[in-house]
Amino acid sequence: MNVLPRLISRSIREYTGYFPVVYLGGPRQSGKTTLLRHLFPDYPYASLENPDTRLLAEQDPRRFLATFPKGAILDEIQRTPALFSYLQGLVDDHTGLRFILSGSQNFLLMEKITQSLAGRVGILTLLPFGLEELPLEISGSMSPEQWAWQGGYPALYDRQLPPPIAFPSYVETYLQRDVRQMRNIGDLNHFSRFLRLCAGRVGQVLNLSSLANDADISVNTVKAWLSILEASYLVFFLQPYHRNFNKRLIKSPKLYFFDTGLLCSLLGIDEQAQLHTHYMYGNIMENMLLAELYKRRSHRGGRPAFWFWRDSNGNEVDLLVEEGGVLQAIELKASKTYNTRLFSGLTWWQKNAGQSPAHSHLIYLGDQYIETAQGTLVPWKKAVLEKWGER
Repeated sequence: MNVLPRLISRSIREYTGYFPVVYLGGPRQSGKTTLLRHLFPDYPYASLENPDTRLLAEQDPRRFLATFPKGAILDEIQRTPALFSYLQGLVDDHTGLRFILSGSQNFLLMEKITQSLAGRVGILTLLPFGLEELPLEISGSMSPEQWAWQGGYPALYDRQLPPPIAFPSYVETYLQRDVRQMRNIGDLNHFSRFLRLCAGRVGQVLNLSSLANDADISVNTVKAWLSILEASYLVFFLQPYHRNFNKRLIKSPKLYFFDTGLLCSLLGIDEQAQLHTHYMYGNIMENMLLAELYKRRSHRGGRPAFWFWRDSNGNEVDLLVEEGGVLQAIELKASKTYNTRLFSGLTWWQKNAGQSPAHSHLIYLGDQYIETAQGTLVPWKKAVLEKWGER
């Protein structure tokens, strides 16, 4: 089996040396099963989506786990939440047992892990490919628009599925399998429309009342449905940075998608050429850059500490990243041409936060690397393909 290397592989192997249970989460079809079976070819494998396997695990969990005396890979473990408490006793009583779990529904798993496996489980997340994970013959010639339109789901690369075929099928599978499992939603068409409305708000401060009105649902339902999208690793939220500036800060988060190929599909962008003139071009490219920075950290076993900053007068910094105790201010621009005005948000931040220009970076879609008095201009490929701060 030809498996493209994944950055997270090193962390998975490392975690198995520290924890009796390792949980790998991530969206459906992000490559979790393929990767785990490749990394641990000698481990027995069981998918809890298989009805017969799930029935045995539900009706006789002790007998089910006893069939794996040395451990196993248990896929889509959220389908049988009762197994967690039995796993706890098993790994406590048998030193050396190793179970590798995977799942695509985060909040169902986190609740059980917190209750039953606290201190016994290492938790990692596998998202779709980052650009740096693709072979150089692919990534080297990739334009920012091509990468944003295609995204990083493995099926586009190992099976060469065209995005207009891959993503509608993905959404349909997601609605029929994951959404039905997580919530009792009667009208999936209504939820599908809600998903597309969310795509139209990417990169914006989230207004729950406006989204509720457009989706014709209550604010509480919006919150519940957003939690479904977050729990199934389709979207993530960038929270505002809280600090005592004199001016009132925005309290609502911003919404982003982990994969811009899926985002483009939800926005009806069926050809790459449409992206160049799309009214949300800037938002999509900002999302692409942010998701790449997120994946760079997550796939190395980290938990990204990301925020944005914006005051009530509209002064804004796209991204604040805490690394090594230092707060880095980053602007994400869809421009391919350098202009000093691009640094206006960072200049405001430096003045009001007392931060040095050495910790300010502007990532844009061009190819020049320039150190300026306002901060560092970083070309997009350097930002997503190289270690941050590397020259």
